[in-house]
Amino acid sequence: MFEKIAYRVSASVLMVAALAIVAMLVMGLTRADAGRSAVPAKAVVADNAVPEPVVQNMAKTDPIAADPVDIAEKLPLSDKFVVKRILQIDEPFVHGYYKWDDEGVPEGELVVTVDLQAESISVFRAGYEIGAAVITFGDSRKPTPTGVFPISQKSRDHVSNIYGSPMPYMLRLTNDGVAIHASDVKWGWGTRGCIGVPMEFARRLFEQAKLGDRVIVTNGKMLGMGDAIL
Repeated sequence: MFEKIAYRVSASVLMVAALAIVAMLVMGLTRADAGRSAVPAKAVVADNAVPEPVVQNMAKTDPIAADPVDIAEKLPLSDKFVVKRILQIDEPFVHGYYKWDDEGVPEGELVVTVDLQAESISVFRAGYEIGAAVITFGDSRKPTPTGVFPISQKSRDHVSNIYGSPMPYMLRLTNDGVAIHASDVKWGWGTRGCIGVPMEFARRLFEQAKLGDRVIVTNGKMLGMGDAIL
């Protein structure tokens, strides 16, 4: 009797174990099939998406993320205009004196700077100072204004319609009569707001300056090598 019961129990145990093994195999095959079927779907998503390396390359070519040197090369010349040479002047820098030397200087943007405190004018081309002179300028009754002025008119043999005086090689800065022009540059002399320069200096500047070129007038702003001309 006990042998039959033991036999039945053993048979039941074996049957349960066999069923469990079959169930595990079925579950394993189902998961494997599910895993294999998920791969193509993932591959489709990857084919439609932008791979990560491509996104990184796009960021590098974006102007915002580009190298600062590359950005600087694309900027207008006026935005990166710096002093690359100062003229060597060994003679006394006195009223009536000027120096001009543009030999070997490359073509480029022309900018004129005037410092009323130093009573001087400088002409820069492509960042190289090509001309410098002592100036006369406005008096207390009609001071020379400071600021940035584009040259709005050129007149080789201009005569002032306000004062009736000659203004050779005139480069107009303002609509109310302020200009750069040739003048007798002497100590103690003043103008009615204009910037007077030696005759030959005025002629050379007149030949090179174009309408729209900037004249920067300051009162105590001296420029040195590497300084930006703004």
